[in-house]
Amino acid sequence: MTNKISYESLGYVNHGWLEARHHFSFGSYKDPNRTGFGDLVVINDDLIAAQSGFATHGHDNMEIITYVRQGAITHEDSLGNKGKTNAGDVQVMSAGTGVKHSEHNLEDETTSLYQIWIKPNALNVEPRWDAMEFPKEHVENSLNLVVGGSDEAPLFIHANADIYAGKIKAKKELNHKLKRSGYVLASFGAFEVNGIKLKKGDALEITDADELKITTQEESELLVIDV
Repeated sequence: MTNKISYESLGYVNHGWLEARHHFSFGSYKDPNRTGFGDLVVINDDLIAAQSGFATHGHDNMEIITYVRQGAITHEDSLGNKGKTNAGDVQVMSAGTGVKHSEHNLEDETTSLYQIWIKPNALNVEPRWDAMEFPKEHVENSLNLVVGGSDEAPLFIHANADIYAGKIKAKKELNHKLKRSGYVLASFGAFEVNGIKLKKGDALEITDADELKITTQEESELLVIDV
């Protein structure tokens, strides 16, 4: 089964400093038909105004991934970690037994990012935070594995999931293998996945295919969450 989710149909909130589109029920946005995709329970497409951000708050037993698309986000937590993640790079946090953190855009431009939450496959693990820079060049033959639940993944999470990402030039074709089901995010551009057209902000749920055929009309960036 494939199910396209248009950007316009996503849940929407505007707090002034934060403008967010919710792929699944989150906070004040409630939709009983959009409560998750397998172990994937949150995708927030956030725009965070310059010199603003999320004050210190807590989480437990959740794997939280932040993919920065524009600008940068600065993280600080109760474990003593502090770091800035720039556009095209990724940070992960295993909340485990409990951690408090803040996320601020300390830049002079709006920061755009995906905030992704995945249910862990082990409860009450020791909390941890990590971040990594990734190549900014266009991918040629395959998307980059950025996050996953195995030792092969550059950034490890306690989850039965993998996240792939990459920028692809216009008029290119690329095939991507799925291990489980796929949730595709269109970060920017225009492209097709198995013949279904996606534009910036759209998403696609895929539960009946083991391979994705990606064809770009424009330069594009996409994420594939294999979960």
